[in-house]
Amino acid sequence: MSAIHTLTMPKWGLSMQEGKVNGWLKKLGDTIAVGEEIVEVESEKIAGAVEASVAGVLRRQSAGEGDVLPVGGLLGIVADADVADAEIDAAVADFMANFTPATGDEEDAGPSPEKIEVGGKKLRYLKLGVGGSERGREVGEPMILIHGFGGDLNNWLFNHAALAVDREVYALDLPGHGESSKDVGEGSLGALAAAVTGFMDAVGIESAHLVGHSMGGAVSLTVAAAAPERVRSLTLIASAGLGEDINGAYIDGFVAAGDRRALKPLLTELFADPALVTRQLVDDMLKYKRLEGVGDALRTLAGSLFENGRQATVLRETAARFGKPVLVIWGADDRIIPAAHAQGLTAPVLVEVLPKQGHMLQMEAANEVNRLIGRFLG
Repeated sequence: MSAIHTLTMPKWGLSMQEGKVNGWLKKLGDTIAVGEEIVEVESEKIAGAVEASVAGVLRRQSAGEGDVLPVGGLLGIVADADVADAEIDAAVADFMANFTPATGDEEDAGPSPEKIEVGGKKLRYLKLGVGGSERGREVGEPMILIHGFGGDLNNWLFNHAALAVDREVYALDLPGHGESSKDVGEGSLGALAAAVTGFMDAVGIESAHLVGHSMGGAVSLTVAAAAPERVRSLTLIASAGLGEDINGAYIDGFVAAGDRRALKPLLTELFADPALVTRQLVDDMLKYKRLEGVGDALRTLAGSLFENGRQATVLRETAARFGKPVLVIWGADDRIIPAAHAQGLTAPVLVEVLPKQGHMLQMEAANEVNRLIGRFLG
């Protein structure tokens, strides 16, 4: 009997309980290839596309545009063209009869963020995946995800689980961000890099693949320059540190913004599609900005790293001379740091510029970014 595959509502981030169907990207009867995007759904934080894990034909659309489903709920069915309709109907009925939505209050809801002391400061992190050997299967070396200016570990909610399939992956809140200590010291790249290596010491990571977005890319480059033995590879996404140019008006505006009216138009600059900036995304950012110490931390970092609307430190030579694998990924329509900074980086640095993508491409083009990183490390 031919296989029948269910397409279900994904879980993006620890807090996601349900998602809304924004629209189908494929029609009933369309032939589906592995990796193709089938349907767009929206969590409370951001919208994204669900892609096919198997090849086949889209035989059922069990949810329509505007429908809200719990995580794990049935979106549709992919099966071979020769599977009888009666078999599809039976599979749908069996799924609906046996599916129980998560209540959100289970004792074991999976991994949750933890805090650890590094150099007298608390740093928050989330670990997914398993290291060492798992049931005799060798898994990859650990990875650390490092967010950008004003971000936190939730910037990786579309990437973290996918990258942790065959390795330990840690997403970190840098000092001044998320729920980590708001003490950023002098606000230098060196201080942030020391927090990363201190974190590695604290959790027992000898060396790791570093994946840095924006300011986190410059932090990753600084770690590679200061302690190359701690870094197995670098993945730099819309990275700071590869040129002087930066959208200084965005930096200044973000630091100063104190209400929705000021903040929302700034956040839309991060995405090629401004519709991705949801009310919840703006509210979460405002909540962070109103935490005690955040204003001082952001001003200190901006003054140290982006004074007068320029990047103070350029680390292109570090990328070129690192001697280990380096992948640079950029959105062609980035309005914060120009994609031109990816030009002129020569082998062994690999460069991928994604058309019609903005600064937050690890969220907006998550499936493609995850594939690029997986291929790079594979």
